[in-house]
Amino acid sequence: MSIEIKVPQLPESVSDATLIAWHRNTGDAVTRDENLVDLETDKVVLEVPAPAAGVLQEIRINDGATVVAGDILAILEEGAGVAKAAAAPAAKKEAQAPAVAAAKGPVKTSPAVRRLLEEHDLDATMVVGSGKDGRITKADVMAFLKGNDSSNVTPGDPAPAVVDDAVQVALERSEQRVPMTRLRARIAERLVEAQQTAAMLTTFNEVDLTEVMALRAKYREPFEKQHGIKLGFMSFFAKASVDALKKFPVVNASIDGSDVLYHNYYDIGVAVSTERGLMVPVLRDVDQMSFADFESGLADMAKKAQSGTIGMEELTGGTFTITNGGIFGSMMSTPILNQPQSAILGMHNIQQRPMVIDGEIEARPMMYIALTYDHRIIDGKDSVQFLVAIKQALEDPSRLLLQV
Repeated sequence: MSIEIKVPQLPESVSDATLIAWHRNTGDAVTRDENLVDLETDKVVLEVPAPAAGVLQEIRINDGATVVAGDILAILEEGAGVAKAAAAPAAKKEAQAPAVAAAKGPVKTSPAVRRLLEEHDLDATMVVGSGKDGRITKADVMAFLKGNDSSNVTPGDPAPAVVDDAVQVALERSEQRVPMTRLRARIAERLVEAQQTAAMLTTFNEVDLTEVMALRAKYREPFEKQHGIKLGFMSFFAKASVDALKKFPVVNASIDGSDVLYHNYYDIGVAVSTERGLMVPVLRDVDQMSFADFESGLADMAKKAQSGTIGMEELTGGTFTITNGGIFGSMMSTPILNQPQSAILGMHNIQQRPMVIDGEIEARPMMYIALTYDHRIIDGKDSVQFLVAIKQALEDPSRLLLQV
């Protein structure tokens, strides 16, 4: 029986998607629930699984095309017997493949990397991945294309040809034009929109993280043993943010037309860097979470964002955002609002700096923090006192327990 494989219902507010890449070709045998094709929307990559076992009889829409919900992507001829018959020649062909290809095992790639491989007509088995568990990164593909990185040469492959200086200079000065992904284009659109709409202003402070680091050092092992998750810095900052948001509700508010919409809940977005670009998963009701709940929820969201399996509903509806440029070594920055939110907190690198404590100079682990806010509804006084509240909570974490 023939089955139409259609574009699934797209997330709310998403009108169309781009077909990134097919994972199977016409005539290939497929198994039930196997991912056949990736569709990219403004924020997430959707996987379209096979509804049944069978053979991919016809592909109707090719890579790069724009599709909407209900479009017919392909025709699947259902039947395990049909699939086995189609798989037999493929298995024979695979058995005849060079041993080096078989030795590599399954090649792990992200949608963005698959797209780059296809643009240059490359087989993933030609490139050795340097990422976790052998995953191929964009850098691996670009190094392979450049041809002068011996770490990406497969054992048994011919040695790279020696090129003269003139050819090498030509290679180094070459250009490559790559279309923006839908996510990158959407990020660019939202950033420009934020700058054109909001009256953004940034205020700074610094935090002495001595007490937080002492707490983490003291309870790191028992915390991980009991909860099965590491105790990170982000949970402290999230809890301190909620404490400050309760004291200054306008920072947790947003503008809706000519009204100010105050939120009596605390849904915190945390910026996560992925191969496809920056994503901001939202953790709901952080005020009701324990430290372990937050760390576990954040780890789960980050994993989904990195793998491209995060849902649209997990990326929308936040009331406040935290971004940590410190993991990349940033000392200070001015974050851009994640609209329609009215404020975003920027964390930065922790560095030992000389500080005067009770008349004595001591080396302390210091971090600059930044609050970018919409000056249309948040006054300078509120923004400054908000950061002071976060500073006080982190420099004396017992305040978070006593709520003072």
